[in-house]
Amino acid sequence: MKNILIAIVLVLTNCQKQKTASSKKTNEGMEKTDAAHTSQNALDWDGTYRGFLPCADCEAIQTTVSLKKDLTFIIKTKYLGKSDSVYQTSGTFTWNENGNTITLAPADKSQITRYRVGENLLTQLDKQGNKIAGDNASRYVLSKSNYEILEKYWKLVELNGKDVVVDSTFIKDPHIIFKESNNRIIGNGGCNNISGGYKIESLNRISLSKMISTKMACPRMELEGEFLEVLQKADNFNVVGDMLMLNKARMVPLARFKAVYLK
Repeated sequence: MKNILIAIVLVLTNCQKQKTASSKKTNEGMEKTDAAHTSQNALDWDGTYRGFLPCADCEAIQTTVSLKKDLTFIIKTKYLGKSDSVYQTSGTFTWNENGNTITLAPADKSQITRYRVGENLLTQLDKQGNKIAGDNASRYVLSKSNYEILEKYWKLVELNGKDVVVDSTFIKDPHIIFKESNNRIIGNGGCNNISGGYKIESLNRISLSKMISTKMACPRMELEGEFLEVLQKADNFNVVGDMLMLNKARMVPLARFKAVYLK
């Protein structure tokens, strides 16, 4: 009887060891799989990002970060509402062991900054490398779209769900251009030149000041009026390839534009 009990104990012990070994092997396999898909090797992280960081004595700190494949960077900062000067630093950056966070070390030995790298996003971290919390947390996010929207000729192709077909009644293509230097938007409604101010914030939020236009009379004035109304309504945007969508909240896009590269 004693021998039988010993045999049962040995069998149970071996089963437990096999289960533990199998579990460990599975976990190791999962770790390897996760490690194979990091921000560093799975995302197109190189490019230019822009955001508007909180500022104690100005409207915001316009921050533009350009990352290159050779692990060098350029940061440009502008204190909106306080100075038109643009301050630039450059240096090299390194990835952490998990491949999801970068540390930017300026060549001039100024302040080191850390960012969590996501899909087309950089999220600035605090000095300890932790995510910034609080009411302003979303303002520490920089995105590629915030930069990609600038200095392009965006031709209007759809307005309130209807295709815009340009014919001989148009003097110009309806379009807009977001100018980088002075935060101005310029363009044309198909007849009259239009202009105004714009403000872009983190997470692709946007607001446009009241647009002004010239006063020419043309056959398609109703479309121009509708276009100007949409520009005032839009509160967010997204860029996908060479397409720009202006949206209101989470509704269907108010307007769609296609980037046109002029010769």
